[in-house]
Amino acid sequence: MPRWKALPEELDPQVREFAGQLRRLVDRSGLSVAAVADATGYSKTSWERYLNGRLLPPLRAVVALAEATGAQPAHLTTLWELAERAWSRAEMRQDVTMEAISVAQARAALGWDTDQPAAEPPAKSAKSAKSAQAADAPRTAALPQVPQQRRTDLPSAADFPEWAAATDRSPAAAAPAAQGPSRRGRRGRTLMFAVGAAGAALVAGAAVLLLNPGAGTAKKAAPRPAAAPSVKQALPAGVRCTGAGCVGKDPEAMGCGGQHAITPSRGTAGRAVIEVRYSKVCHTAWARISRAAQGDQATLSAGGHSATARAERDGAAYTPMVEVTGDPAKVAACGTTVAGVKGCSRPVPATPAGAPAPSAGTPVR
Repeated sequence: MPRWKALPEELDPQVREFAGQLRRLVDRSGLSVAAVADATGYSKTSWERYLNGRLLPPLRAVVALAEATGAQPAHLTTLWELAERAWSRAEMRQDVTMEAISVAQARAALGWDTDQPAAEPPAKSAKSAKSAQAADAPRTAALPQVPQQRRTDLPSAADFPEWAAATDRSPAAAAPAAQGPSRRGRRGRTLMFAVGAAGAALVAGAAVLLLNPGAGTAKKAAPRPAAAPSVKQALPAGVRCTGAGCVGKDPEAMGCGGQHAITPSRGTAGRAVIEVRYSKVCHTAWARISRAAQGDQATLSAGGHSATARAERDGAAYTPMVEVTGDPAKVAACGTTVAGVKGCSRPVPATPAGAPAPSAGTPVR
């Protein structure tokens, strides 16, 4: 069984070369990982991460390894500087990639996907479609035609006796009898036209009511647009949680550290360095303490959760994760040394690439 695990494929070539050189030094010295930890003052867990390419060791650990194995510290320091620059560039590229993923997911959630045609609105029900067609029908259909009445149907004086009485009382009764039928005919035609127009209006109104009974409620019957489906966030390989699912968990074990994390704020407590590490992939943050004495502690609070870590023998430690939903630069971590000195982190100025620069000489967790 091989002594070393295969290095991650996504490692930068310079970081891969540096990790391979560390492995060769350990192999030539014949020391075990536990013996290397005892000789350098860094924990066995830390060295396993360093030698497997999961973390970049601090410069002090590299110098201590060179002294323990009899190698030239200057040569290892040169390789470490190249690997540290490559690691920082990988962090910046990862930040840009995650920003692009976040923007694409936000656009997809809001329906702003420019590569796909706009989605058609939900189809109306058959009843609503029929109602809409019926509502438009009266606008284009011609009014019902009223059959033309024959002249034999015109009202006569026998149907309206009062006409004759009125005629007898009026001065026009002395007019020639030939004019009477002509006037009655004109009056009858006028009345018939009025009755026909009223009938046509009634027929048109009845047609509207019969053909479109739901016109008044067409808008109410229209279905509401379906809610946009939630977009499940696609996590990179090795990342095992995000958001609230990461609270209280180890950022390294969940894959949130390394190239997926940045340092938005940093400060000191005595000689100890206090940093806030933030992962855009996991939407979490944790506090990291380094260059500290054993027993120094760092505490982080965000989103109603808090976490505390105490420095180990190697002077470094980090807290479990807490969820961060706002600006990570506003999340602060505070440290307290065993001597009682306190200090808190402050926002780190952004680099030209838009991401806070990692601290020199500290592992990237």
